[in-house]
Amino acid sequence: MGDDRVKNEAMEIMGMFQVLPRLVVFDLDYTLWPFYCECLSKRDMPSLYPHAKGILYALKDKGIDIAIASRSPTSDIANTFLEKLGLKSLFVAQEIFSSWTHKTDHFQKIKQRTGVPYTEMLFFDDEDRNINAVSKMGVTSILVDDGVNLEAFRQGLSKFSQNRSSLERNKQRWRNFSQKSSSSQEL
Repeated sequence: MGDDRVKNEAMEIMGMFQVLPRLVVFDLDYTLWPFYCECLSKRDMPSLYPHAKGILYALKDKGIDIAIASRSPTSDIANTFLEKLGLKSLFVAQEIFSSWTHKTDHFQKIKQRTGVPYTEMLFFDDEDRNINAVSKMGVTSILVDDGVNLEAFRQGLSKFSQNRSSLERNKQRWRNFSQKSSSSQEL
């Protein structure tokens, strides 16, 4: 499937949801591309998973910001690859650094840089430990098995929509509870 076909299908998928994330964050290694940066050199020509580029451009065209959270120990290679692929300018934040924190530091920096609350973010990664840690921050997180693809994208948007609906219901319950509490105190 070509990049344009993937992009069009990703646009159709986004059209199915009333609520979309303000920011979508991607891991690099084994999420956007099928390798570890540290196993290659800057001279190599990288490639993306087949659906990755179309999904990135669909998000951009829809006005949804995108960012990177990568624990790669070779940020210089990762940045070179993003430039070679013509993608570097697409991302509003690029947090690429080695860390033992399962990406919580990455997300704190992304939130600080973008001002987007965690509950308005969607994250794709290939490691359970990162998914678990970042989910606890309030970010909707999707584990990808073999890179990001249209099915994972659909799953992510669906889970994001469900999480946002639950959040809104809980806010409404709290407002109702607060109103009842304050009116019963007045009696």
